[in-house]
Amino acid sequence: MTAVVRTELMVPLRLAEGWSSLARVSTFDGLADPGEHLALRLGAPGDVPLVRLHSECLTGDVFGSQRCDCGPQLHEAFRRVDAVGGYVLYLRQEGRGIGLYPKLDAYALQDAGLDTFEANVALGFGEDERDYTVAAQMLTALGVARVALLSNNPDKAEQLARHGITVAARVPTAVHRSKANARYLAAKAQHADHTLDLGA
Repeated sequence: MTAVVRTELMVPLRLAEGWSSLARVSTFDGLADPGEHLALRLGAPGDVPLVRLHSECLTGDVFGSQRCDCGPQLHEAFRRVDAVGGYVLYLRQEGRGIGLYPKLDAYALQDAGLDTFEANVALGFGEDERDYTVAAQMLTALGVARVALLSNNPDKAEQLARHGITVAARVPTAVHRSKANARYLAAKAQHADHTLDLGA
């Protein structure tokens, strides 16, 4: 089944830091999984829009958890995409696709010494369970075939390419490192080849 746009509406956005903009939010029918994924169009997208695939992170995006860099990455994406025109795809793939409760179970294992990937494996999951098929479907439904991908994660680009989306450029995100998430970021660089300049 081919994915199609279900609903489109304008939503005013505002971040606590003072940034605000107007986003066109799209919902979809016919996606490969039942998640209620959203596309937010910001600015005026050109032929090769800047696109961020952002996996939902309740603890980081909503509660401001500093165990990860998800909340700061989402806020960065809103600003950068709005400035040049493009899309933020908000994908309902909590905890690298394992769900909220298992993610919190993984946090407990991390507190006992495992890194973020080892904890997922210890719970019986893959290191990263995310599938970006729906992201490619959403972009296709929106008429987007070529993107500049705002990401440090090479797997996102590889999966989009396998599903027919041309990644014309990979644009790195900033490094949102803190004392609380330094080990988490190091694990992303070591286990999943994220392009993160973590310094010495």
